[in-house]
Amino acid sequence: MRIVANQYRAHAKPPAGLSGSPILSVEAGDPEGIERRRHIHAHPEPVLLWSTTATLMGTVGARDWLIPPGYGLWVPGGIEHGGTVLHVGEMSIIHFDADRCPINWSEPTGVAIGPLLGEIIRHLHRTVPEDPSRVLSEALLFALLTPLTTHDVHVSMPADPRVRAIAERLLIDPADNRELTDWADEVHASVRTLSRLFPAETGLSFAAWRTQVRIRAAIQLLAGGATVNATARAVGYGRPSAFITAFRRVTGQTPGTYTHTDAIPPRAIP
Repeated sequence: MRIVANQYRAHAKPPAGLSGSPILSVEAGDPEGIERRRHIHAHPEPVLLWSTTATLMGTVGARDWLIPPGYGLWVPGGIEHGGTVLHVGEMSIIHFDADRCPINWSEPTGVAIGPLLGEIIRHLHRTVPEDPSRVLSEALLFALLTPLTTHDVHVSMPADPRVRAIAERLLIDPADNRELTDWADEVHASVRTLSRLFPAETGLSFAAWRTQVRIRAAIQLLAGGATVNATARAVGYGRPSAFITAFRRVTGQTPGTYTHTDAIPPRAIP
């Protein structure tokens, strides 16, 4: 990502012998000035992407990962990755020394960034590597970084730019009730073309694909403590009974199964 100097600042890697810190840099800020899409690249050091208020789509290997606010994605060193900013907001990027980092996750891994972990990252961003408080802060950061269990609601992302534009908008706002007749003018494609492209690109009709997106978003809300009624409204269902029916059809369970459970991590999108 192109970093804008007046919006981000990064701590450079300390000279050898000066610090044994496993953290190379901490960048944070509002990415209004970064490129909307980041080309695929790789580097030897692992990195943690944390979305504070932004909504990000990270591409890691052959998969896309939706990174909503309050969550992060660990990307191991050497793995090709890129990304797209779906909704501008604050975010942080932490680069780690591959030889000193105590985390050895070999696969992309979702994490939840709670209030305490978030404050630690902000503190590390504000302080220089020589600050005596960093040793304990870094140790606590690694203690709190734990992988989260994923849930099996997968959503295939289309590649065609016309249907992908619709898909990205619905990922940001699953409650958007516009039908293909409404989207056609916006993406400059006929309804017939869009109706053909959705199953060709995702394996699902537009309506079925949107339902998958809504149920995945609903799981995140329910796990965060939202009520079934509030969740139904937030993801586009006017009647809770319709939401419960759709939820059971997709997951095989009722929404109550997912209330007050562990936080839901960024979702891998095959």
